Amino acid sequence: MIQKFFSYLIPIKIFKKKSVRSKMIEVTWANGELVLDSENTNYSYGSLQRILRYGLRNIGYKTILDMDHILLLGVAGGSVVKTLVDEIEYKGKITGVEIDSEMIQIANEYFNLNQIKQLEIIIDDAFEFVLKTKDQYNLIIIDIFEDTKMPNFLFERFFSERVCSLLKNQGFVLFNTMILDEAHNVRNRNYIAEINPKQFSSKMLPRIEDHNELIIIEKVA
Repeated sequence: MIQKFFSYLIPIKIFKKKSVRSKMIEVTWANGELVLDSENTNYSYGSLQRILRYGLRNIGYKTILDMDHILLLGVAGGSVVKTLVDEIEYKGKITGVEIDSEMIQIANEYFNLNQIKQLEIIIDDAFEFVLKTKDQYNLIIIDIFEDTKMPNFLFERFFSERVCSLLKNQGFVLFNTMILDEAHNVRNRNYIAEINPKQFSSKMLPRIEDHNELIIIEKVA
């Protein structure tokens, strides 16, 4: 494909659409790969895939292979799903919750997300889904952005406690956050401080791809 070849020299946009939630969504050939971007940040593939791959590697690929159900809050183009299925060769169920149905249409058209048989996509607000789901999960990946902004509810104690209550024994939360100023540093430290240390261990993996910080929580009791 000629666009793929020339993308090693210069990024080539092949799709662009205004989005209420993310201002602008673009699909671009860059360095031989299709990536999904908002106006100011990468949404899927590209740097985001590297960030979440790093988090999954920290949890341990062997540990992930033994899991039977993973929940993804925030799907976008589905790059972390591709990492799980294609690279780690995870065989269990993946439930992806995405509020924006148009985003899933883009993911299906350009990234073939609908060809992954073990993936169930649910169009819903992550907050509402977490409140009503009755399932439990081995791994919950939180990757929710509106361009460079993160909804406040993600850092509220009620939501974090509810997310942690959905973990199976020895389950994990992998939370991708963005750090743009000192207030975000304080926000993340406060988030960690509110995690119950008797039931969960937690750690931060800071400054990944400059502005991202991963929070990993493990259920230990």
